Amino acid sequence: MRHEQTEFVGGPLDGRTLDVLVGMTGQPPRVYTVPVPDADGGPRREYVYHREPSPGPREERRTRWVFVYDPAGRRPDRLKWPWSKGA
Repeated sequence: MRHEQTEFVGGPLDGRTLDVLVGMTGQPPRVYTVPVPDADGGPRREYVYHREPSPGPREERRTRWVFVYDPAGRRPDRLKWPWSKGA
């Protein structure tokens, strides 16, 4: 399996660069979730990150992609096809 160094922006993983599995196209997943167990034994919490292209000129980037923290924790329900109707 191939991995790619990917930077995380915001949230609990802010500033870290982790190895993320890439798919057959060479891109990391669009949504990256980090499950965190509750210390008191309650329900676990999930931190949700969305993939975006790394900002800035190509020469100055450390990674191709960055994962940006989504505090609302929205996960896409399904694929968004160009021919499907908007909600």
